[in-house]
Amino acid sequence: MDELVDILDEQGNPTGQSCLKSEAHRKGLLHPTIHVWLYTQDGKVLIQQRGKYKDTHPLLWDVSVAGHVASGENIPLAAVREVQEEVGLTISEADLEPIGTFKAIHKISDDFIDAELHHLFLCELKVPITALTKQDSEVDDLALIPLFKFAEETWGLANAAKYVPHGPTYYKTIVKEIKSRI
Repeated sequence: MDELVDILDEQGNPTGQSCLKSEAHRKGLLHPTIHVWLYTQDGKVLIQQRGKYKDTHPLLWDVSVAGHVASGENIPLAAVREVQEEVGLTISEADLEPIGTFKAIHKISDDFIDAELHHLFLCELKVPITALTKQDSEVDDLALIPLFKFAEETWGLANAAKYVPHGPTYYKTIVKEIKSRI
């Protein structure tokens, strides 16, 4: 789905300009996204397998919920909306714990440069995974895995090819932030 997104400068500040997401990707323009990591108190993290028809990293395992922030949209509200859309979970802004931002640029092809400023959130998952409903067009599968296994596979690089290549620094940040809350 193509939607309007706001364009950011190199420091992540709004430029006052917006364009279609497809144009931002074609031109490599930095734009905001959200990443929500859902975790349980017993030390598990929810990961999603990206849909097979996704433009980027199809069928790789990724953040619990991710999505673009629509032009003019409040970032925490975008996170609440995306959680509802992708996994069918109703949360509120108060459930989100912001843990920072992470700039990522992935050159998919000569005419597709995904330049995103990820706004990172944690959110405790208080329902069983069976209570979640995946958005079939975006998500192929959901899994709850132990945090230590997730750490080993991502920044321990034991099975890094299974995951979207956010890099060890990104994954290390997520693991440390979740670990400090359980």
